[in-house]
Amino acid sequence: MISVVVPTLGRPSLAVLLDALAAQVTDLPDPEILLVDDRRDSTGELAVPGALAAYTKVLVGPGAGPAAARNVGWRAARSPWVVFLDDDVVPDGGWARRLVADLAVGDRVGGVQGRVGVPLPTDRRPTDWERGTAGLAEGAWITADMAYRRTALAEVGGFDERFPRAYREDAELAHRVRLAGWGLVRGQRSVTHPVRPEDRWVSLRVQRGNADDALLRRLYGPGYRTALELPPGRRRRHVAVTAAGALALAAVALRPLTRPAVRPALGGVALAGALAWAAGTAEFARARIAPGPRTADEVGTMLATSALIPPLAVTHWVRGWWRSRAERPGTGR
Repeated sequence: MISVVVPTLGRPSLAVLLDALAAQVTDLPDPEILLVDDRRDSTGELAVPGALAAYTKVLVGPGAGPAAARNVGWRAARSPWVVFLDDDVVPDGGWARRLVADLAVGDRVGGVQGRVGVPLPTDRRPTDWERGTAGLAEGAWITADMAYRRTALAEVGGFDERFPRAYREDAELAHRVRLAGWGLVRGQRSVTHPVRPEDRWVSLRVQRGNADDALLRRLYGPGYRTALELPPGRRRRHVAVTAAGALALAAVALRPLTRPAVRPALGGVALAGALAWAAGTAEFARARIAPGPRTADEVGTMLATSALIPPLAVTHWVRGWWRSRAERPGTGR
């Protein structure tokens, strides 16, 4: 038996996923499809293709994010293997047959990751958002397509629901599974993860994930990125750029309030801070613009968001650090 758990907000991409599963469901041994409806304002039933109806159960999620929704799914599963799919992926041809082969592993292998492909435009360079999505192809143990033994999930308590976003919650679970002595391997099945349309300000919204990084830092210490196989970040640079900008603004604000003799020094501080802020912002913008399509719209977006991201990222990090202040290393789940 194999259970497939799909947490969903009812996005249009769900229909594409379910159609792809319907075409392959008979290749799975005694399949069970568990849709976790995590819509907070659910106004109707999720549409399930007729070919899947006999195998599908719709569960009601708590509306508390993908970690909590996946916990609802795997805890209701009947099978020894639980496969998590995101509702915006499309299983490739032969996915089900390769899944069965992927799960023929040793007893101490607790999880098997599928391959994720992100199609990018071929007639131009990808945008910043498209490149960010393409990073999923290199992600370790991401639940876009990740199978776990149910016993491994039960042993570690499943996903940590303190992570409310689709960000880091899967890497954190994988870390605890490995700490419990289970092995994780990569399989041969594959899914396609299309780049969903987003507005130009999406890079600002995703900075909320810095709060989750702060929680990881509390739980696992300064080496959390290495331990969880996460890519390097820019937090230190963002802190430096934000501090330089704040210093410049503070010096400008204080200058009229100080004695005339002190004002030249404050002016120098303001200039130095402004130059450091401009240099850091320019470096960040260049790093994002250079590999992109360099259209006027993309360049304008990168310039604006590159100025806003550092202070926003720092703000979310500090907020996450404060909220997790009672946590201690080693207290994950």
